[in-house]
Amino acid sequence: VPAITAEVEAAQAIKEKKIRVITGNPPYSGHSKNKGAWITTQIGRYREGFPELSKPAQGKWLQDDYVKFIRFAQMKIDGGVFEYRDEDGNLQSVVIDAVDKGVVGIITNHSYLDNPTFKGMRKSLMESFHQIYVLDLHGNTKRKERAPNGQDDQNVFDIEQGVAIALFIKNEKLERGVWRGDLWGKRLSKYEFLTEAKKVSVEWQRLEPTGPDWLFTVQDGDAARLYRELWSIPEIFSQTGDPAPGIVTTHDKFAVSFSKEEARDKIKLFLATKSEEEARAIWKLCSTEQWSYDDAKEELAKLNLEGSITSILYQPFDKRWTIWDRNVAVHRRERVMRHMLKPNFSLNVIRKMDIGGIWSHVLVSDLPIIHHAVSSKEVNFTFPLWKFDETKDGHWEKQENINPEFRAFLDEKYGQHFSPEEIFGYLYAVLYSQSYRLDYSEFLRQQFPRLPFSEKPSDFESLSNLGWELVQAHLLKDYPDAGLGKLDGKGDETVEAVRYSEAEKAIWINKTQCFKPVPEDVWNFHIGGYQVLEKYLKSRKGRQLSLDEVKHVGRVADSLAFTITQMAKIDKAYKRAFPDRG
Repeated sequence: VPAITAEVEAAQAIKEKKIRVITGNPPYSGHSKNKGAWITTQIGRYREGFPELSKPAQGKWLQDDYVKFIRFAQMKIDGGVFEYRDEDGNLQSVVIDAVDKGVVGIITNHSYLDNPTFKGMRKSLMESFHQIYVLDLHGNTKRKERAPNGQDDQNVFDIEQGVAIALFIKNEKLERGVWRGDLWGKRLSKYEFLTEAKKVSVEWQRLEPTGPDWLFTVQDGDAARLYRELWSIPEIFSQTGDPAPGIVTTHDKFAVSFSKEEARDKIKLFLATKSEEEARAIWKLCSTEQWSYDDAKEELAKLNLEGSITSILYQPFDKRWTIWDRNVAVHRRERVMRHMLKPNFSLNVIRKMDIGGIWSHVLVSDLPIIHHAVSSKEVNFTFPLWKFDETKDGHWEKQENINPEFRAFLDEKYGQHFSPEEIFGYLYAVLYSQSYRLDYSEFLRQQFPRLPFSEKPSDFESLSNLGWELVQAHLLKDYPDAGLGKLDGKGDETVEAVRYSEAEKAIWINKTQCFKPVPEDVWNFHIGGYQVLEKYLKSRKGRQLSLDEVKHVGRVADSLAFTITQMAKIDKAYKRAFPDRG
């Protein structure tokens, strides 16, 4: 078609032309449809020196359309020979002439300013441009951002993702540097400011981005350096390899069940379907290349169904069931999760935090976990305490999943050999200290937790004991019976609508039945963005609670009440161990 041909030729002409000013508001699309080999290859620059970003799960957001636009603009200013392979595998190249001066001015998603996925991008931009100015317009509803004065913060667009304006300037006569400004408040006030603002009228703060993350955020450089010297969770639990996220079934309605019977019945119903269309009419099944209806039907028919039913942690204190098979739970992360099929327990945390509020994204589990079991928004990573390797004679060898270097550090520091459980208890206590969460709040949002270690062995032991008690309570194995959350009233235990009555200290599930007493602080207790009791009951709306589920509500209420008390004790012990923090 002549019109399309002319458009392609015009686009190619632009690619080959020297351009000194590039501006725009490119689309923000994490699942980009612009998958041309040329630009997709060039995004590889942002992975150089950061091998973890080559993993699909960690580097996928680099393929966002706005990132490709920034990369293209950077290439137009930088110049060079850019090679790629076409669809036939032939090596091609595009030559772009560099310009001695140039500026890129764009408004985009603001995630690249601090998200770990974009650290290579930030470093590369600093190498290409002499001056970088970023004005963060905030307004991120996903992060529940609020202005520093506590007032509402609104987006300049009708979108959930926050927005930023950036100026990337190339001019070798300029002093190199990165500057940042922040604009908070109502949408109209932001419009008014931006209408009149000039570069010189913005209150810029100079940044000093450094490795390993090259953040375009305001940070205390000394504090960041000291924090990086602490041991991180992945460094401590390193024997099972790189951090692994929880299970992604890709079709929870099919793969996740409230009971063994339900899990079994779903497979029987699936095998009874006559076509893929019939099965998809029942469940929203996986649509990726990793799953095939025909393969699933053939392989599940041969499966030892009873032996494959496995319990999993779906949300905090919410055990569900799945079939341990790739045709049901598609991505099982077996490299790490296989260790959780044995008697074991794991520390489960997030890598970064995109929502607002205080970090609270940690929970122990003695089951394999779903990738959002601990956090409603962020992906969860699991770190088993023990690893199990099969020996040549068919037996299983159990070893601690603790980095030998960390073990040597601990033994030397305290002059004694603590057990894996004692170490786990210490870690758990520190992560549940509110003072720790506040001391390191800035860094906990950006990377896996790093932990300080007390100088005195007695402080280590004190925190370890408190943490281990909390572990047992969160596994619902050992905690005080406070008599909370008993079912009251006559009815059929069906969850119709969940509401809390502060006056009655009761959680109503229908017009005639409630769980009480439940203190308000227990009702409001959150783990990783989940309001624990509310989430447990609301996820069962329309279901009739079983006797086990009814009893479980009371056990969880008792455990949370103990958690609140124990966290206060932990915080006192933490402050004794680290009197100079904060």
